[in-house]
Formats: sequence, structure tokens, C-alpha cells
Amino acid sequence: MASPILERELKKGSAELLILSLVEDRPRHGYEIGQLIELRSRGALRFNVASLYPLLYRLEKRGWIRGRWVEKAGQRRRRYYRLTPAGRKVHAAQRDGWREFVEAISLITGIQHA
Repeated sequence: MASPILERELKKGSAELLILSLVEDRPRHGYEIGQLIELRSRGALRFNVASLYPLLYRLEKRGWIRGRWVEKAGQRRRRYYRLTPAGRKVHAAQRDGWREFVEAISLITGIQHA
């Protein structure tokens, strides 16, 4: 298990990439994004509301995602986020950078990544 400091820094360093990856294929609301991060990481990564929503707002302010309020009968109003053209470029660059980082770490540690 990673130390709490290392875990926090790794999560902070990958948060934008995780969110951009999850809204790449279709719009998603914040709660769904948080749930998918936890589900797809098999519980290793969790974002609480206090950290997830400010990050979504920051990505929207940068123009990488765009949010839209949606109301459905019998449900709360939710803000769905989708990737913008600028966000697609950033996402591709971040994904390439992450791939290079993982490969470099693997060369040093001998740990193979999936």
C-alpha cells in the first residue's frame, strides 16, 4: 500500500486524465464520474465531492469540458459534462504523457504494466 502522501500526489497528478477519459465517449454527471473512477479502479481510487466538483468546475473554466444542466422527471437536476475539442487535444497529450511516464517507471522498477 502506498503512503498517504504518495497516494494523494498520484491521485492529484492523474485526476484530470481520469475525468477527461470518462467523458470522452459520452456526457456524464459528476456523481457518475466519481462512481466510475471507484468501480474501474476496483476501489483503489475514490474522489469525494469536496475534491471532484471543484476539479470539474476548473476543467470547465479551462474550456476542456462543457457542462449542461439536465432535468428528468422524478429526479434531481444534474449537470452533465462532455469533452470539448480543446479537451480532446489536452486528453490526447495527457494520455501520451502518462503512457511515457508508466513506461519509464517500468524500465526502472521491472514492473510490467497492463
